[in-house]
Amino acid sequence: MTSGRPPRDEPVDPSLQRAINALAPPGLLIGHRLISPGDEHALLDEEAGSIASTVVAARRASGAARIVARELLAQLGHSRALLPKSASGEPIWPAGIAGSLAHDDEVAVAAVGPQRDVGSVGIDVEPAALLPPDMLELIATPQELHKIADDPLRGKLLFAAKEAVYKAVYPLERVFLEFRDIEVDLAGRKAVTRTGRVVALRYCLSPRVVVLALA
Repeated sequence: MTSGRPPRDEPVDPSLQRAINALAPPGLLIGHRLISPGDEHALLDEEAGSIASTVVAARRASGAARIVARELLAQLGHSRALLPKSASGEPIWPAGIAGSLAHDDEVAVAAVGPQRDVGSVGIDVEPAALLPPDMLELIATPQELHKIADDPLRGKLLFAAKEAVYKAVYPLERVFLEFRDIEVDLAGRKAVTRTGRVVALRYCLSPRVVVLALA
């Protein structure tokens, strides 16, 4: 394939799966799916009712993420798990399970594992492309801008890291965090929130930007 990307009728990208497998610590399962027409029909009734958006693309991406999550959860003994959104927007996981979902316009990802093994987890996926300068100014602290000045793609990594950190921390603290409430140290592979919580980071930059946050 000259594009380096599987055709749309293939549900996974092997190179991406290899990259995200390398991110997972013991006890955590990570998977992905190329979002495909019809994935919106994977939403179970309670899940469909919990998702406010009526835009087909949004529901399709949510369905794709849940296809991935259910496949992973089945490996942990939770077959056909129901994953509706809570009132605050995050998925409701089976008892004893930590998990996170994410998607961009083309790819959905999920990370799940027993809470006793992984604590709390957040994941984000983004295209490996530059972050618009105005967006970078919005999300980055002055210290972060200085550290990534010579690598523009790191702006997208910074954005994904903050998204993942928020997803990992919110279930533990129930505190809303702005982008600048999270200070990311990419070299040290960690982040610190304004509440003082330290979160470990793992990430890849190719073939997509994927960040895993472990709290």
